[in-house]
Amino acid sequence: MMDRTWKNALAAVALAFALGHAAAQEPDATQLLRGGLQVIQMVDQNRIGEIWDGAAPVAQKRVARADFIQQVAQARAPLGAPQQRQWAAIHRQAVAGGDAELAGQYVNVEYETRFSGGRTVREMATFQLGPDGVWRVSGYFLR
Repeated sequence: MMDRTWKNALAAVALAFALGHAAAQEPDATQLLRGGLQVIQMVDQNRIGEIWDGAAPVAQKRVARADFIQQVAQARAPLGAPQQRQWAAIHRQAVAGGDAELAGQYVNVEYETRFSGGRTVREMATFQLGPDGVWRVSGYFLR
């Protein structure tokens, strides 16, 4: 049986939603913040399936739609409704390695969110630059 952190990480790989229509390799911080917030708000609205529907093919190969929806919903449900959210950080990273599908440029957009259940956690939307030059969400994580 997988531990919860690994299960959440696998679910996050399935996310792939276009970051607007930005085809630039270096989107500006405003676009990143807007895109990150858009994805997180879709999770708030239980539109998780829509996120997966827009997923990059590599993400969809790694996690089935039903599994992705279940895993993200289970991770968020115990926290309650978001009460306050603010931007916390943006990190850029280049990933190399043996898996050519996962290699590439990534940007993580983090928000610190206080939930009605009393916990404050970091929500992170990860964007990957696709081979078509478009940044798409490739992950959603809770930390």
